[in-house]
Amino acid sequence: MVRVRKVPADEVTGTARQVYDRAESYGPFSSLVGTMANRPPILEHTFGLLLDLKAEGVLPKRYLEIALVAVSKVNECTYCVSNHTPRLSAEAGISQTAVLNILDYKNSTEFTEVDKLVIEYAIKVTKDFHRVPDKLMNRLKSHFDDAQIVELTWRIALCGAFNRFNDVLQTEVDDGVDVIDQEPPK
Repeated sequence: MVRVRKVPADEVTGTARQVYDRAESYGPFSSLVGTMANRPPILEHTFGLLLDLKAEGVLPKRYLEIALVAVSKVNECTYCVSNHTPRLSAEAGISQTAVLNILDYKNSTEFTEVDKLVIEYAIKVTKDFHRVPDKLMNRLKSHFDDAQIVELTWRIALCGAFNRFNDVLQTEVDDGVDVIDQEPPK
């Protein structure tokens, strides 16, 4: 059951309203946007940042979606897994079965070596962020520039915050998005 109301667009003003309207281009995230709109500065700056990063396109969408699904699977966030699984399948041409089993990436033939590196990094940043080894960072640097690594790291960390936000407030999965319930990892 939703714990806070979803604020409709007609109750939002100023820059936050502009972000609310632009958010439609990001995908089916109206429940999240409406929940964030309870505090317009949060909507404006947090979701506005996502829209700005998307517009710049510094980090390839494939790797972004891989990271977001991996983080959301680790954190068992139904809202985020439900929203990002089909995006990753469509963006990368990876089967939904492989995406749903993304944490078993080492045994998958559908993920490239770079995909697996991104998954490994996303899991490490999510579960053991204070112990990310130089060796892993050096492997990342062989495929991504500093700006991409900064964005990837920020988006992984921010995804963890979104996972917590959506789970605690029980944000509803939007109409038209198939709910993918999460089971605890084995």
